Amino acid sequence: MPTGLLLSAAIVAEVVGTIALRASHGFSRPLPSVVVVAGYALSFWLMALVLRQLPVGYVYAVWSAVGTALIAVVGILAFGEPSSAVKFASLGLIVAGVVGLNLAGGAH
Repeated sequence: MPTGLLLSAAIVAEVVGTIALRASHGFSRPLPSVVVVAGYALSFWLMALVLRQLPVGYVYAVWSAVGTALIAVVGILAFGEPSSAVKFASLGLIVAGVVGLNLAGGAH
């Protein structure tokens, strides 16, 4: 499977795990708690597969940045968290940082 697809799946699994973490209410709800553990486990396993072919700095930067941006957007859209120009500008800086790493030769 292509590394981009594996990394995308790792990011989605991490986002699902993080959303379930909120729903677990401090691990007091069994089903969301299981989803948290499964989501993070799947995410790390997929990321480990990607690391066979791509450098760790690049992979972790993309995984964490895209995951952070997606969670911020989900928080705004699904959970009514406040949004502001500063929040969106900060997300833009995260994306710019990952692009910068890529342009600097972070990936193959």
